[in-house]
Amino acid sequence: MHYARNGIILYTRNYDACVRFYGETLELPRMFALEDDDGRLTCFDLGGAYLMVEPDDRPWPEGTAHEQLPMKLRFNVDDLDAAMAELSGRGVQIARVDYGWGAVADFLDPDGNPCQLRSEADFAG
Repeated sequence: MHYARNGIILYTRNYDACVRFYGETLELPRMFALEDDDGRLTCFDLGGAYLMVEPDDRPWPEGTAHEQLPMKLRFNVDDLDAAMAELSGRGVQIARVDYGWGAVADFLDPDGNPCQLRSEADFAG
C-alpha cells in the first residue's frame, strides 16, 4: 500500500487557543484553514505530515476525561535546551527529563494534550 500523506487529527475543546498555540507558540507552518456550515479546522505542516486541529463538541464516554487519552505529540528538535528556553520564554511550562537513551522535555497544549520535545541527534541512536 502506498500512503500519499500522513497526518494526525487533534480534536480540541479549546480550538482557538490550540490554533494559536500550534501556529504562534510552536510556530508550525499553517497549511490551510477552513470554515463553513459543516464546521471549522486548521491544518499545520508537521514536518512532512500534517496536524489538523478541529473543534470537539462530541460527548466523551462516561468516566473518560479528555486529558486521559493515550497519545502524545512529539516534536524532534536540533537543540533541546534552546527549544526549551524558547518555549519557556513564550510562557510554556516545560520540564526536562533525562534518560540513558537521551533527553525529552514535556509540556501541555491549552487543551491539556501532552506534548514533548526530543533531541533529533539522540533519536533512534
